[in-house]
Amino acid sequence: MGSIIGNTIWSLHMNQNVDQFRDAAVKVGAEVHQLESVDEAAAYLAARLNGTLLYSGCPSLERAGLKAALQSTGVDCVDQGFRQAAPAAAGGVTGANFGIAATGTIVLESTDEAIRLATTLPDKHFVLLDPAKILESADAAVPLMRRFHEQLPQAYLAYLTGPSRTADIERVLTIGVHGPVELHILLLEGLSGDPLER
Repeated sequence: MGSIIGNTIWSLHMNQNVDQFRDAAVKVGAEVHQLESVDEAAAYLAARLNGTLLYSGCPSLERAGLKAALQSTGVDCVDQGFRQAAPAAAGGVTGANFGIAATGTIVLESTDEAIRLATTLPDKHFVLLDPAKILESADAAVPLMRRFHEQLPQAYLAYLTGPSRTADIERVLTIGVHGPVELHILLLEGLSGDPLER
């Protein structure tokens, strides 16, 4: 009985985090969609790409078989030589370590140059995130950050909140100057419950 109640409470809490995350991410210009399968994710990307996709090869995406699913839809996936391919790429796809519900933020370990290129140079960044890895607040991420730096002291963590934006001295907002014009966050259960893994 206790485990049923505990599971129900956890499920309600997770759903609240997902709803809050979605609302916050949409407010800052991201698109957020809950999907049922990797094939659905591949179809989503294929419908929104007109060109090459930088495929980062994150462990959770590899296990899920995303690359094969993308290729079956005709998406041209580049998984090496990112420096040469990135300037002309239409999009980049990554996993995520975790999300922060309060701000709609994606946190991504970006030590690998391929991750940084996939998330900054193309006009579209697609992120697949397991909703079980959405934390309530930035404070809840502090223990995870400690674990990251204990395991990999040189780790670089990027906090991504919405598409790239900047404003000049006259406060004219421009989207996509220093990074993607579009951020698509695809919530897919069962990718990876481990926040130390992308």
